[in-house]
Formats: sequence, C-alpha cells, structure tokens
Amino acid sequence: MPRYNRADALKSPDYRVLADFREHLRRFLHFSEQAAKAAGVETQQYQLMLAIKGSPKGTEPTIGELARRMLIKHHSCVGLVDRLVENGLVERTRNSADRRQIIVRLTPKGERVLRRLYEHHARELKALAPELIRSLANLLAASGDAVT
Repeated sequence: MPRYNRADALKSPDYRVLADFREHLRRFLHFSEQAAKAAGVETQQYQLMLAIKGSPKGTEPTIGELARRMLIKHHSCVGLVDRLVENGLVERTRNSADRRQIIVRLTPKGERVLRRLYEHHARELKALAPELIRSLANLLAASGDAVT
C-alpha cells in the first residue's frame, strides 16, 4: 500500500489560499518598501534599524547578531551598517567586555526616522489586519490545522 503524502492531496483551493495569503504579505512588503524609500532609506537599511531597536532583551545588537537576525552574511551586514553610519542613522561602538565585538546603536536621527516608519507601518498593519488574519486562518484551515 502506498504511503499517504500530504503534497499529493493538495487541491486547487489550497493553492489559491496560499496565493491569497502570499499576496497579502506582498502588499504589506510593497508598502514597507515604499515607506522606507520615502523616508530616504533602503528597505534593508530600515530592516536593520528595526532589528537594532527590536533586539531581544539581554542581547547586544552586534554585527554578527544583526546578520543572523536578518538572514544575511556578516560582510553584507557590515556594508549596510557602513551606509547607515554615513547617513548618520547608526553608530558603532566596541563592546567593553569583548573589544572584538562591534555594537550597533541608532543615533538620535536614526531613532526619529525609525519612529516615523514605525508609525506608518502600525497604521498600515491596522488597516490590513482583518484581511491578513482572514487569509492566514484560511491557509491554516486548508492545511488541516485548526485556528484556536
């Protein structure tokens, strides 16, 4: 008897639900890209600033940690930090406990830019939330997982 494979059982509605969810995510990402551009930063620069500000409690936003959180290579993160330093949005400091580590912090200008972007994103998410939640619930239902 052949083994049951969930992938074999996918029906067209499952693909439509996944495509619908992906479209909603892409709409938000497109909004985010445009908002960052309007604020004068690249999308990845905004994401890096957000990763700095949103670092988990008890962790320092080092280059290595930021690269890990953004799923990019260390040297790519260094390049992003370089451009943000040039624009006066972040600054580097050495970790006092381990001088080999570089800590990245937002400057007051970076804080202002990030705050404006956060406010725009919060409004957009509030507007998109009902459709995103509906789409996610449909996706989970189609995959057989109950929404609780």
